[in-house]
Amino acid sequence: MTVATVGVHIVDILARPIDHIPEGQDTVLVEQIRLTAAGAAAGTAVDLVKLGNSVITMGAAGDDELGDFLVAVLAKRGVDVSRLVRRAGEQTAASILPIRPDGGRPSFHVPGANLSVTYADLDPDVLRGVRAIHLGGMDVTFGLGDPAFFALLDEVRASGTVITMDLLSEMPDLLGMARAFLPHVDYVLPNEAQALLMTGASDVGEAARALLADGPRGVLVTLGAAGSLVVTPEGAEAVPALKVDVSDTTGCGDAYCAGFLTGLLHGQDVLTAARWGTAAAARVATGLGSDAGLIDLDSTLRTLG
Repeated sequence: MTVATVGVHIVDILARPIDHIPEGQDTVLVEQIRLTAAGAAAGTAVDLVKLGNSVITMGAAGDDELGDFLVAVLAKRGVDVSRLVRRAGEQTAASILPIRPDGGRPSFHVPGANLSVTYADLDPDVLRGVRAIHLGGMDVTFGLGDPAFFALLDEVRASGTVITMDLLSEMPDLLGMARAFLPHVDYVLPNEAQALLMTGASDVGEAARALLADGPRGVLVTLGAAGSLVVTPEGAEAVPALKVDVSDTTGCGDAYCAGFLTGLLHGQDVLTAARWGTAAAARVATGLGSDAGLIDLDSTLRTLG
Protein backbone atom coordinates (compact mmCIF):
# COMPACT_ATOMS: atom_id res chain seq x y z
CA MET A 1 0.00 0.00 0.00
CA THR A 2 1.07 3.59 -0.68
CA VAL A 3 -1.24 5.34 1.78
CA ALA A 4 -3.10 4.39 4.94
CA THR A 5 -6.13 6.41 6.01
CA VAL A 6 -7.00 6.22 9.70
CA GLY A 7 -10.09 7.50 11.46
CA VAL A 8 -13.68 8.31 10.56
CA HIS A 9 -15.83 6.09 8.33
CA ILE A 10 -19.38 7.18 7.49
CA VAL A 11 -22.19 6.18 5.16
CA ASP A 12 -23.75 9.27 3.55
CA ILE A 13 -27.33 9.26 2.29
CA LEU A 14 -27.72 12.30 0.03
CA ALA A 15 -30.67 13.80 -1.81
CA ARG A 16 -30.85 16.86 -4.05
CA PRO A 17 -32.13 19.43 -4.58
CA ILE A 18 -33.89 20.11 -1.27
CA ASP A 19 -35.21 23.62 -0.69
CA HIS A 20 -37.38 22.75 2.33
CA ILE A 21 -38.21 19.89 4.68
CA PRO A 22 -41.85 18.92 4.12
CA GLU A 23 -44.32 19.09 6.98
CA GLY A 24 -46.22 16.10 8.29
CA GLN A 25 -46.10 13.18 5.89
CA ASP A 26 -45.81 15.21 2.70
CA THR A 27 -43.52 13.96 -0.07
CA VAL A 28 -41.05 16.03 -2.08
CA LEU A 29 -39.78 14.66 -5.38
CA VAL A 30 -36.03 15.07 -5.93
CA GLU A 31 -33.70 14.57 -8.86
CA GLN A 32 -31.17 12.24 -7.26
CA ILE A 33 -30.48 10.12 -4.16
CA ARG A 34 -27.11 8.46 -3.51
CA LEU A 35 -25.41 6.39 -0.83
CA THR A 36 -21.64 6.83 -0.57
CA ALA A 37 -18.66 5.89 1.55
CA ALA A 38 -17.72 9.11 3.30
CA GLY A 39 -15.95 10.56 6.30
CA ALA A 40 -12.49 11.98 6.71
CA ALA A 41 -10.83 8.54 6.42
CA ALA A 42 -13.20 6.59 4.15
CA GLY A 43 -14.07 9.41 1.76
CA THR A 44 -10.45 10.46 1.44
CA ALA A 45 -9.45 6.83 0.84
CA VAL A 46 -11.82 6.56 -2.14
CA ASP A 47 -10.52 9.82 -3.61
CA LEU A 48 -6.90 8.75 -3.12
CA VAL A 49 -7.56 5.56 -5.08
CA LYS A 50 -9.19 7.52 -7.90
CA LEU A 51 -6.07 9.68 -8.03
CA GLY A 52 -3.88 6.63 -8.55
CA ASN A 53 -2.79 5.61 -5.06
CA SER A 54 -3.04 2.19 -3.45
CA VAL A 55 -4.82 2.66 -0.13
CA ILE A 56 -5.63 0.72 3.02
CA THR A 57 -8.04 2.15 5.57
CA MET A 58 -8.32 1.63 9.33
CA GLY A 59 -11.06 2.47 11.78
CA ALA A 60 -14.37 0.92 12.84
CA ALA A 61 -17.84 0.23 11.51
CA GLY A 62 -20.78 -1.56 13.05
CA ASP A 63 -21.86 -5.10 12.21
CA ASP A 64 -25.11 -3.76 10.77
CA GLU A 65 -26.36 -3.46 7.19
CA LEU A 66 -24.86 0.02 6.80
CA GLY A 67 -21.51 -1.47 7.75
CA ASP A 68 -21.96 -4.17 5.12
CA PHE A 69 -22.62 -1.46 2.54
CA LEU A 70 -19.64 0.61 3.65
CA VAL A 71 -17.23 -2.31 3.41
CA ALA A 72 -18.66 -3.37 0.04
CA VAL A 73 -18.50 0.06 -1.58
CA LEU A 74 -14.99 0.77 -0.28
CA ALA A 75 -13.80 -2.55 -1.66
CA LYS A 76 -15.58 -1.86 -4.97
CA ARG A 77 -13.74 1.46 -5.22
CA GLY A 78 -10.42 -0.33 -4.69
CA VAL A 79 -9.72 0.44 -1.03
CA ASP A 80 -8.17 -2.34 1.08
CA VAL A 81 -10.67 -2.88 3.95
CA SER A 82 -8.91 -5.83 5.56
CA ARG A 83 -7.99 -3.74 8.62
CA LEU A 84 -11.40 -2.07 9.06
CA VAL A 85 -12.79 -3.37 12.36
CA ARG A 86 -16.45 -4.44 12.63
CA ARG A 87 -17.99 -3.73 16.05
CA ALA A 88 -20.58 -6.26 17.23
CA GLY A 89 -23.75 -4.55 18.40
CA GLU A 90 -22.69 -1.06 17.32
CA GLN A 91 -24.15 1.14 14.60
CA THR A 92 -22.13 2.26 11.61
CA ALA A 93 -21.76 6.04 11.51
CA ALA A 94 -24.14 7.64 9.03
CA SER A 95 -25.35 11.03 7.83
CA ILE A 96 -28.50 12.11 6.02
CA LEU A 97 -27.69 15.11 3.82
CA PRO A 98 -30.44 17.14 2.15
CA ILE A 99 -28.47 19.14 -0.42
CA ARG A 100 -29.74 22.65 -1.11
CA PRO A 101 -29.92 24.01 -4.68
CA ASP A 102 -26.79 26.11 -4.01
CA GLY A 103 -24.80 23.02 -2.92
CA GLY A 104 -25.08 23.68 0.82
CA ARG A 105 -25.40 20.61 3.01
CA PRO A 106 -27.11 20.60 6.39
CA SER A 107 -26.87 17.17 7.99
CA PHE A 108 -28.41 14.70 10.38
CA HIS A 109 -25.64 12.55 11.84
CA VAL A 110 -25.07 9.57 14.11
CA PRO A 111 -21.37 9.07 15.05
CA GLY A 112 -21.74 5.35 15.73
CA ALA A 113 -18.65 3.13 15.88
CA ASN A 114 -16.25 5.99 15.14
CA LEU A 115 -16.40 7.02 18.78
CA SER A 116 -14.96 3.68 19.91
CA VAL A 117 -11.80 3.59 17.74
CA THR A 118 -8.59 3.08 19.72
CA TYR A 119 -4.94 2.37 19.00
CA ALA A 120 -5.65 -1.35 19.54
CA ASP A 121 -7.76 -1.30 16.36
CA LEU A 122 -4.80 -0.28 14.19
CA ASP A 123 -2.08 -2.41 12.59
CA PRO A 124 1.27 -0.77 13.41
CA ASP A 125 3.20 -3.00 11.03
CA VAL A 126 1.05 -1.92 8.09
CA LEU A 127 1.42 1.72 9.11
CA ARG A 128 5.19 1.29 9.17
CA GLY A 129 5.11 0.06 5.57
CA VAL A 130 3.27 2.91 3.80
CA ARG A 131 4.64 6.10 2.29
CA ALA A 132 1.94 8.31 3.79
CA ILE A 133 -0.69 8.25 6.54
CA HIS A 134 -3.78 10.43 6.48
CA LEU A 135 -5.45 10.95 9.85
CA GLY A 136 -9.10 11.73 9.24
CA GLY A 137 -11.22 13.08 12.08
CA MET A 138 -8.92 12.82 15.09
CA ASP A 139 -11.28 15.17 16.93
CA VAL A 140 -13.97 12.47 16.78
CA THR A 141 -11.83 9.34 17.10
CA PHE A 142 -10.41 10.82 20.27
CA GLY A 143 -9.47 7.34 21.55
CA LEU A 144 -6.50 7.58 19.18
CA GLY A 145 -5.01 10.37 21.29
CA ASP A 146 -2.80 7.71 22.83
CA PRO A 147 0.90 8.11 23.66
CA ALA A 148 1.58 4.80 21.91
CA PHE A 149 0.05 6.12 18.70
CA PHE A 150 1.97 9.38 18.98
CA ALA A 151 5.17 7.37 19.39
CA LEU A 152 4.36 5.34 16.26
CA LEU A 153 3.67 8.52 14.27
CA ASP A 154 7.00 9.96 15.40
CA GLU A 155 8.75 6.73 14.44
CA VAL A 156 7.35 6.57 10.91
CA ARG A 157 7.87 10.29 10.32
CA ALA A 158 11.52 9.85 11.21
CA SER A 159 11.75 7.17 8.50
CA GLY A 160 10.25 9.51 5.88
CA THR A 161 6.52 8.76 6.01
CA VAL A 162 4.37 11.83 5.32
CA ILE A 163 1.51 12.37 7.78
CA THR A 164 -1.47 14.61 7.05
CA MET A 165 -4.45 15.33 9.30
CA ASP A 166 -7.97 16.54 8.63
CA LEU A 167 -10.78 17.20 11.11
CA LEU A 168 -14.50 16.48 11.18
CA SER A 169 -16.42 18.42 13.82
CA GLU A 170 -16.89 22.04 14.75
CA MET A 171 -17.06 21.33 18.49
CA PRO A 172 -14.47 23.40 20.41
CA ASP A 173 -13.78 20.80 23.10
CA LEU A 174 -13.11 18.03 20.59
CA LEU A 175 -11.04 20.28 18.33
CA GLY A 176 -8.99 21.40 21.32
CA MET A 177 -8.10 17.79 22.11
CA ALA A 178 -7.09 17.23 18.49
CA ARG A 179 -4.33 19.83 18.86
CA ALA A 180 -2.37 17.16 20.75
CA PHE A 181 -1.71 15.49 17.37
CA LEU A 182 -0.03 18.53 15.82
CA PRO A 183 3.54 17.86 17.03
CA HIS A 184 3.28 14.42 15.41
CA VAL A 185 2.03 15.32 11.91
CA ASP A 186 3.50 17.08 8.89
CA TYR A 187 0.47 18.95 7.56
CA VAL A 188 -2.89 19.77 9.12
CA LEU A 189 -5.83 20.78 6.90
CA PRO A 190 -8.69 22.33 8.90
CA ASN A 191 -11.49 24.40 7.44
CA GLU A 192 -11.84 28.04 8.45
CA ALA A 193 -14.28 27.45 11.30
CA GLN A 194 -12.17 24.62 12.73
CA ALA A 195 -8.98 26.68 12.64
CA LEU A 196 -10.64 29.56 14.46
CA LEU A 197 -12.31 27.30 17.04
CA MET A 198 -9.11 25.35 17.70
CA THR A 199 -7.13 28.48 18.45
CA GLY A 200 -9.56 31.19 19.53
CA ALA A 201 -7.87 33.45 16.97
CA SER A 202 -9.66 36.40 15.43
CA ASP A 203 -8.66 35.70 11.82
CA VAL A 204 -7.55 32.78 9.67
CA GLY A 205 -3.94 33.88 9.28
CA GLU A 206 -3.49 34.21 13.03
CA ALA A 207 -5.14 30.82 13.57
CA ALA A 208 -2.89 29.12 11.02
CA ARG A 209 0.24 30.59 12.58
CA ALA A 210 -0.88 29.41 16.01
CA LEU A 211 -1.40 25.88 14.70
CA LEU A 212 1.96 25.99 12.92
CA ALA A 213 3.63 26.87 16.21
CA ASP A 214 2.40 23.54 17.61
CA GLY A 215 4.81 21.66 15.38
CA PRO A 216 3.56 20.66 11.91
CA ARG A 217 5.50 21.60 8.76
CA GLY A 218 2.50 23.35 7.26
CA VAL A 219 -1.10 24.40 7.86
CA LEU A 220 -3.59 24.51 4.98
CA VAL A 221 -6.88 26.18 5.88
CA THR A 222 -9.67 25.50 3.40
CA LEU A 223 -11.94 28.49 2.82
CA GLY A 224 -14.72 27.16 0.61
CA ALA A 225 -15.35 29.37 -2.40
CA ALA A 226 -12.41 31.58 -1.35
CA GLY A 227 -9.91 28.74 -1.88
CA SER A 228 -7.35 27.98 0.79
CA LEU A 229 -4.55 29.56 2.79
CA VAL A 230 -1.21 27.76 2.91
CA VAL A 231 1.01 28.68 5.86
CA THR A 232 4.54 27.32 6.35
CA PRO A 233 7.60 28.65 8.18
CA GLU A 234 8.49 30.41 4.91
CA GLY A 235 5.29 32.47 4.92
CA ALA A 236 1.63 32.45 3.87
CA GLU A 237 0.10 32.26 0.41
CA ALA A 238 -3.51 32.16 -0.77
CA VAL A 239 -4.51 29.52 -3.30
CA PRO A 240 -7.70 30.54 -5.14
CA ALA A 241 -10.57 28.16 -5.73
CA LEU A 242 -11.47 27.11 -9.26
CA LYS A 243 -14.73 28.31 -10.77
CA VAL A 244 -17.12 25.40 -11.36
CA ASP A 245 -20.87 24.86 -11.34
CA VAL A 246 -21.42 23.64 -7.78
CA SER A 247 -23.91 20.82 -7.26
CA ASP A 248 -22.89 19.67 -3.79
CA THR A 249 -20.04 20.65 -1.45
CA THR A 250 -20.08 17.32 0.42
CA GLY A 251 -16.61 15.78 0.49
CA CYS A 252 -14.75 18.73 -1.00
CA GLY A 253 -12.47 18.87 2.03
CA ASP A 254 -11.71 15.16 1.74
CA ALA A 255 -10.95 15.59 -1.95
CA TYR A 256 -8.65 18.53 -1.21
CA CYS A 257 -6.73 16.35 1.26
CA ALA A 258 -6.50 13.52 -1.28
CA GLY A 259 -5.26 15.82 -4.02
CA PHE A 260 -2.78 17.54 -1.74
CA LEU A 261 -1.33 14.29 -0.45
CA THR A 262 -1.15 12.87 -3.98
CA GLY A 263 0.82 15.95 -5.02
CA LEU A 264 3.29 15.44 -2.19
CA LEU A 265 3.71 11.77 -3.13
CA HIS A 266 4.48 12.89 -6.70
CA GLY A 267 7.28 15.11 -5.40
CA GLN A 268 5.45 18.41 -5.74
CA ASP A 269 6.15 21.35 -3.42
CA VAL A 270 3.51 22.35 -0.89
CA LEU A 271 1.91 25.09 -2.98
CA THR A 272 1.69 22.95 -6.10
CA ALA A 273 0.26 20.10 -4.04
CA ALA A 274 -2.33 22.54 -2.64
CA ARG A 275 -3.34 23.36 -6.21
CA TRP A 276 -3.76 19.65 -6.89
CA GLY A 277 -6.03 19.54 -3.84
CA THR A 278 -7.96 22.53 -5.15
CA ALA A 279 -8.51 20.76 -8.47
CA ALA A 280 -9.75 17.57 -6.77
CA ALA A 281 -12.16 19.56 -4.60
CA ALA A 282 -13.49 21.40 -7.65
CA ARG A 283 -14.17 18.12 -9.44
CA VAL A 284 -16.09 16.70 -6.47
CA ALA A 285 -18.21 19.86 -6.15
CA THR A 286 -19.70 19.23 -9.59
CA GLY A 287 -21.63 16.08 -8.56
CA LEU A 288 -23.56 14.55 -5.67
CA GLY A 289 -21.54 12.92 -2.92
CA SER A 290 -18.00 12.77 -1.61
CA ASP A 291 -16.52 11.05 -4.69
CA ALA A 292 -18.66 12.54 -7.46
CA GLY A 293 -16.91 14.12 -10.42
CA LEU A 294 -13.51 12.67 -9.56
CA ILE A 295 -12.33 10.22 -12.21
CA ASP A 296 -8.55 10.06 -12.28
CA LEU A 297 -5.46 12.18 -11.78
CA ASP A 298 -5.03 13.27 -15.40
CA SER A 299 -8.54 14.66 -15.76
CA THR A 300 -8.26 16.29 -12.35
CA LEU A 301 -5.06 18.11 -13.25
CA ARG A 302 -6.59 19.28 -16.53
CA THR A 303 -9.02 21.25 -14.36
CA LEU A 304 -6.09 23.51 -13.52
CA GLY A 305 -5.84 24.56 -17.18
